[in-house]
Amino acid sequence: MYNKKGFTLVELSIVLIIIGLIIGGVLVGQNLIRSAEISATIRQISNLNASVAAFRIKYNGLPGDLNSSTASSFGLTSRSGAAGVGDGNGLIESIGGAGATAASGETALFWTDLFSAGLIEGNTSAYTAPATAITLGSTPLEQYFLPAKLGKGNFFIVYAASGLNYYEITGITGITAGAYTLFDGLAPADAFGIDSKLDDGMPTTGVVTATGNTTPNGAATSGAGGASAAFCVNSTPTPDQYNNVNTAPLCRVRIRMS
Repeated sequence: MYNKKGFTLVELSIVLIIIGLIIGGVLVGQNLIRSAEISATIRQISNLNASVAAFRIKYNGLPGDLNSSTASSFGLTSRSGAAGVGDGNGLIESIGGAGATAASGETALFWTDLFSAGLIEGNTSAYTAPATAITLGSTPLEQYFLPAKLGKGNFFIVYAASGLNYYEITGITGITAGAYTLFDGLAPADAFGIDSKLDDGMPTTGVVTATGNTTPNGAATSGAGGASAAFCVNSTPTPDQYNNVNTAPLCRVRIRMS
């Protein structure tokens, strides 16, 4: 006859310990991967700033904003020089200028110029008609914009606001006639990880700030924080803090271009 002996308490304890170690190892591994992705994204920001500086030294202007005559003399994508289309005013704006943030003109040409100058990883050369706005079709997003190493559908976009130029890390759902439909692709702790490495770690102050909504430079969600509170920014303490206990994607971040 077979011996139908069951698990002893010692054996069961060993099994539970092993399961716990496996689960713990998986969680630690996930945290290490995410930390590496955040570090890689921070390096991208540093590399972008270095690329913009190198472009400025070589061409005496900003990518996208470079004036039409200089762009033509170097064989870069032709542009009209109209407001937001290579007007050389030092601000990266879309067609029409005046702080416009749509995916058109300089905000899209920025990435083409960096590619043409050999100053960016990947192939961001899809935008070649600066007088028109982007409407997404079959061309992959990563041929228009630089994908963030954070993954999860996050990209870098650029625009000017209040007389300064910014990168924004954001998810992109769609673009129609230049109008973005964006989504919040960062958990508050991820946004904090970027902010604290580059700036003050606070969502509403400094050169890195939290953004949100479906348009560029939109306001981040804000309210009383908590694990179940769907806010990027915890407005209960003073000053405001990132709502790090909520692990859902609730944030985007805006980084001032140096």
